[in-house]
Amino acid sequence: MRILYLTCHFFPDFDAGSFRNTSLVKTLLDHLDDNDCVDVMTTFPHRYGINNNIKSDFENKKNINIYRTRVPSHKNKYIRQISAFIYYCCFVLKKVNNSDYDLVFASSSKLMTAFLGSCIARKIRKPLYLDIRDIFYENISIVLHKNVFFMMPFIKIVEKITFNYADHINLISEGFIPYFEKFKCKSYSYFTHGIDDDFLNLKPSRCNGTNGNYKIIYAGNIGEGQGLEKIIPPAAELLGNDYTFLIIGDGGTKEKLLQEVKKRNLQNVKIKDPVDRNELKSFYDEADFLFVHLNNFTAFKKVLPSKIFELVAYDKPIIAGVTGFSYQFIEKHVPNVILFESCDVNDMIKKIKQCRYKNEYRTQFIEKFKRKNINNQMVRSMVEIASGINLS
Repeated sequence: MRILYLTCHFFPDFDAGSFRNTSLVKTLLDHLDDNDCVDVMTTFPHRYGINNNIKSDFENKKNINIYRTRVPSHKNKYIRQISAFIYYCCFVLKKVNNSDYDLVFASSSKLMTAFLGSCIARKIRKPLYLDIRDIFYENISIVLHKNVFFMMPFIKIVEKITFNYADHINLISEGFIPYFEKFKCKSYSYFTHGIDDDFLNLKPSRCNGTNGNYKIIYAGNIGEGQGLEKIIPPAAELLGNDYTFLIIGDGGTKEKLLQEVKKRNLQNVKIKDPVDRNELKSFYDEADFLFVHLNNFTAFKKVLPSKIFELVAYDKPIIAGVTGFSYQFIEKHVPNVILFESCDVNDMIKKIKQCRYKNEYRTQFIEKFKRKNINNQMVRSMVEIASGINLS
């Protein structure tokens, strides 16, 4: 069996897509026979111009071949992302030219990686398995509709070509189900984000909310999807100096956030560049509250943020501003959480003030959503599709 694995997000990058794909490929290793092979086509880190120690564009790990290409850094700017993808697309097409595979797998949040996978699968007439982490059409229509409205019909056509051809689509959020009902894909699954081994068996918290100054930490992308500039500056202003926000990350709206902090002359908001996972865990250890937030766009009523699966591994209370499916999911599965509707700063402040601070391990959630367990199920479905087994 030979599998082509397409993703722009892979180690040593440290975003949610990278964590998902890197761990899934490692799980594939455990399910392959000696004669099986997986070709991973990916990139060097490029979102924030991060330096890394990987110099080679090829790496072999048993029967996993990892091919990397350098693309322009885009810092989550959409025009630059288009340029970066063109580089990636040309690289992949050149590498796979005249190659044959039993399965084409594409992990995609921006649609075009999925479209590239569908083009290759059509050419070699082999099954296509898509892992869809976002609904690109809805996101771009809300975030950039004024600038790209002329592209929306084209994106719809690309969606139809891509999703109708797929043999199997995994939707990372069950909130996506209504959107995908119109497509003719043969079968679906709903393998969510998961908790990585790095976040299992963590030590009890050193912080217990009694030190007089509460530290709230957010780590991740600072973009339109998070809307941090809408919630953190007014919340920090209302909470006062008894609460300090530490924001770790980078992204397309970081400058907006900095401007809001400066405009309000806030001394209790600190913003730090991205750090690797080991350093991030040390920051989490020092926090009293862990923070996650989505913008109040209609499209985000369907998503499920990967960040929540990282934060639940700690025994600290989580402050979560979400809506729609995410709100329902967290309300049902996650204890010890301050849950409020996206961008509703007054509701956030009210619930923080009412919160009785406690540390609590979320043992049941952790057992159910371990990344290893989810990956094993997903890999089995990949092997079944590659082998021609009908999942439906």
